[in-house]
Amino acid sequence: METFTVSFFGHRLLSDSFYTERRLEKLVSRLLQKKEYVEFLVGRNGDFDILVSSVVQRAKHKVRCDNSALVLVLPYATAEFVNNENYFNEFYDEVEICPASSGTHFKTAIQLRNMNMVDRSDLVIFYVERGSGGAYRTLKYAQKQKRKVLNLAVDPQTEDLSNFPDISK
Repeated sequence: METFTVSFFGHRLLSDSFYTERRLEKLVSRLLQKKEYVEFLVGRNGDFDILVSSVVQRAKHKVRCDNSALVLVLPYATAEFVNNENYFNEFYDEVEICPASSGTHFKTAIQLRNMNMVDRSDLVIFYVERGSGGAYRTLKYAQKQKRKVLNLAVDPQTEDLSNFPDISK
């Protein structure tokens, strides 16, 4: 089975969550319809991450639930995870602690985790409106690594994946 991996990164706060949610729903639904198996990699560091997780779970129930996994990738075992491990294991299909970042200083751990997720991905979806912050640094890293990148904050009408013919198959 061919696995298509998608990771998501965005600013901690969203300026238009309703519009972003609609676009994400179309995009995730399209991936579930077109790909044999989709691995969705997400963090849990802000509004965009929480929105993505919710949209993926909803799309799996509406469109197709047998060809994907929603994977929470943590930079280290956070107190929130340790204290609520059962909840996390019920909500996400898998929970990973990123080996590349788990033993590093907490101030660099998130960026190392993000780089690891990008390196694993066939497509990286962003919500980046400004040229600063961790999501922006991750966007620049993904571009440098020549990953297929989609920025929902600036790319018009990208839900149909027509700009990525090899993805929309």
